[in-house]
Amino acid sequence: MINALATEFLKARRSRVPWVTALAFTVVALVGGLFMFILQDQGRARSLGLLGAKAALVGGDADWPTYLSFLAQATAVGGMVVFGLVEIWVFGREFSQHTAKDLLALPTARVTIVAAKFAVVVGWCLALVVQLLLLGLVIGALLGLPGWSAAAALGGLVRIGGIAVMVALLTTPIAFAASAGRGYLPGVGVLISAVFCAQIVAALGYGQYFPWSVPALFSGLAGPEQSTPGGLGVTLVLLAGVAGAVATGIWWRQADQDR
Repeated sequence: MINALATEFLKARRSRVPWVTALAFTVVALVGGLFMFILQDQGRARSLGLLGAKAALVGGDADWPTYLSFLAQATAVGGMVVFGLVEIWVFGREFSQHTAKDLLALPTARVTIVAAKFAVVVGWCLALVVQLLLLGLVIGALLGLPGWSAAAALGGLVRIGGIAVMVALLTTPIAFAASAGRGYLPGVGVLISAVFCAQIVAALGYGQYFPWSVPALFSGLAGPEQSTPGGLGVTLVLLAGVAGAVATGIWWRQADQDR
């Protein structure tokens, strides 16, 4: 397991993909800060060319609760895309780059290889969330946002962390799609379908029954009336995550790798 982890970590470290994902989360924090800057004084934003002369930005006050809520919503939607792409790259690259047979020829159990891949994905996603939280705190402090309190900040950070965990769990079926489909495109197809269906189901009011809609509901993206999907939603997220991980492990263990 140690050797498998070291190998997967080395692959990620020598790739440009981690830098791309880090840039994506940096942009999220900066965009949130830009919205807060505009909300602080829309007249100033117009004079600086950040807002059209007849445009008005609505969506809350320029304070810490609003900013943390924006980061939570961005994690629910953008995190699904970024974390899903991480899963696709980690699992799909072996087939797209024709290294699967070489990997499985090593004296390491296939399930161990899958476990190492998932461990690297979890660490990768955790690092991205920590980066987002730290950047958010720095940007909010530089803007001098009002409404700071230790309790509110802790609640916001825990909320973002919980949403990130749910999103990471929901990407395991994407890893299965990239593996069973032997490449990037099947994983991308499942990712796009999951994001699209999550928005539709949440808009219809049944988001608590569809696991991929649950993180957005917890973030408040669908409105306050659907912000608490309850234990059923969390249970479905856990079941989807476990099912995706188990299915991926079983497929890698049983499937014929002839190319």
